[in-house]
Amino acid sequence: VGSVLIPLLLESSCSVRVVDRLLFGGHGLIPYFINPRFQFVQGDIRDERTMAEAVKGVDAIIHLAAIVGFPACKKDPHLAETTNFEGTVLLNKLRDKSNVPIIMASTGSNYGYVADGICREDTPLNPLTIYGTTKTRAEQHLLDAGNVVIYRYATAFGLSPRLRLDLLINDFVFTALSKNFLLIYEKDFKRTFIHVRDMARSFVFALDHVDKMKDNIYNVGNEMLNLSKADVAEYLKTKFDYFLEYADTGSDPDQRNYEVDYSKIRKAGFHTTIGFEDGVDELIRGLKMIEIHNPYSNV
Repeated sequence: VGSVLIPLLLESSCSVRVVDRLLFGGHGLIPYFINPRFQFVQGDIRDERTMAEAVKGVDAIIHLAAIVGFPACKKDPHLAETTNFEGTVLLNKLRDKSNVPIIMASTGSNYGYVADGICREDTPLNPLTIYGTTKTRAEQHLLDAGNVVIYRYATAFGLSPRLRLDLLINDFVFTALSKNFLLIYEKDFKRTFIHVRDMARSFVFALDHVDKMKDNIYNVGNEMLNLSKADVAEYLKTKFDYFLEYADTGSDPDQRNYEVDYSKIRKAGFHTTIGFEDGVDELIRGLKMIEIHNPYSNV
């Protein structure tokens, strides 16, 4: 998300200071060093000295730092806890709370299992994984502090300079293209999606409207992208031929099988712009052209 967000901020005449530990490398950042309003700090959100310097003189903080998703958090629970929650606590401690808002990227995984199948911002949270619990606690900590906008995003998809292949739609497209085979469990489970460029746009929107949006939680996405796993897989069958099999076993630890209501963010004035078909077609074109090493293959 960050590598897509940076050019939008620079184009809007912002000065941008990025803090990143470069866990996955920094090639996606290289084009931005040509801009004198771009600054880069190699560092960790958990390091107080680094972050104390990083927040000096800023007007707002966009909080993207996290170990994301069930597999990565399960692989290193301590890293997930100290980054997702303790890093958030430190960031909040170091900012000027009255004058520097935080816009935090949170997740629909916080809902966990939802009995009635429709999630609204006031739906009780029931996180079932380390990822969900750490993000839920981070949300509450910032809400208690105030001057914050919390975005609970749908699952991201789409091309990015720092491309992720562990995301459901991206994974389905990559696997079907590269292996000519896709095995899917819980095919009728519903998920909700958002294109990475719309995620980036939503941060710019929050910066422009923070006074009226602050101290609120918003689901960010579009009901048109509430889709089942089978919906995604069957659409791919219309674009290229591959072998598709539905399995009887396997489960999502987050138990995400729900639709999400996005009316609150629309009433605030933000609308997504990239639909499912356009986003998937973009992925197919891009992934056909490049040979990709999947950094999540051993997670």
